[in-house]
Amino acid sequence: MRTDPQHLAQRAAGAIPASQAPTWVTTNKVLKNTYLLLSATLLFSAVTAGISMALALPPMTYLISVGVAMVMGIFVLPRTANSATGIGVIFGITGLLGLGLGPLLNMYLSVPKGPEVIATAMAGTGGIFLALSGYALTSKRDFSFMGGFLFVGFMVVLMAALANLFFQMPAVSLAVSSAIVLLMSGFILFDTSRIARGEETNYIMATYGLYLSIFNIFINLLSLLGVMGDE
Repeated sequence: MRTDPQHLAQRAAGAIPASQAPTWVTTNKVLKNTYLLLSATLLFSAVTAGISMALALPPMTYLISVGVAMVMGIFVLPRTANSATGIGVIFGITGLLGLGLGPLLNMYLSVPKGPEVIATAMAGTGGIFLALSGYALTSKRDFSFMGGFLFVGFMVVLMAALANLFFQMPAVSLAVSSAIVLLMSGFILFDTSRIARGEETNYIMATYGLYLSIFNIFINLLSLLGVMGDE
């Protein structure tokens, strides 16, 4: 799930003043660059995940990769997002997250109906993103009102997830995964709206936000579908 509260708080803040709003041309350029970079980072993640799977990296790879990516996202990316170095950093972050997915995917592939679970999670993630992002773009609605709710919801889910590390209750894990899918869906609406309305002018940070939403929806759909498959 999202591991960057500072980033979420900044995204949940209000819109920039109208006097600072970029032109229509600039907004469309940011939108185009965001989707191009997002596509490239998703493809790169798929490549690194494939490499991780082929090498049969141990499960600990997931925790290490996510931890390093989290540190880079909090401390490195914001400082480099306005330069060409930021491109390398975002590929580094998404490559690490893809690398961490390898052991997780291998685990699902080793169980009955695992391939179907992975395929369904991928299709579901793609469908959710395309539907919500498309709606935000075509409706041109302002979803900035969701910022505060999303941030509070994120903090509540984060605390529940941390508490469940000690209690290990399957019902809580299921509820947390469901809540994360809903929260990340909300963030897709929120982030896409900010880009379309010219409130997010850095396409690298915009890509980072959308990528995290997609990543978290995918891994939590895997969890939910895996539980239903067991039943």
